Amino acid sequence: MLTKKEQRLRRARQTRIRIAQQGVARLSVNRTNLHIYASVVSEDGTKVLASASTAEAEVRTQLGAIGKGGNVAAATLIGKRIAEKAKAAGVEKVAFDRAGFAYHGRVKALAEAAREAGLQF
Repeated sequence: MLTKKEQRLRRARQTRIRIAQQGVARLSVNRTNLHIYASVVSEDGTKVLASASTAEAEVRTQLGAIGKGGNVAAATLIGKRIAEKAKAAGVEKVAFDRAGFAYHGRVKALAEAAREAGLQF
């Protein structure tokens, strides 16, 4: 019997394999209780083209009124920020890698904000 974490990691591995076959950049999301992290990884998986997280100093100052980085409002901010950085790096189309996390709450908020800001996936 696999633990909950092992199940999530297994789903994440399978997703990364499918994304690698597509041949597009990957928008990878990781979340913890306190922060959410997003990065755009190149097609071959060797370079990080753009990244954003609630642990960055600029984001922390913007989140001052909202609160901590572990909420939906912070995830929305990171979604917009990663889309801007990805477009600046010349990436328009990505595959969304939720790393086995459920498409709900903070992960969903980040994805929707990135779509609204212009990323296609």
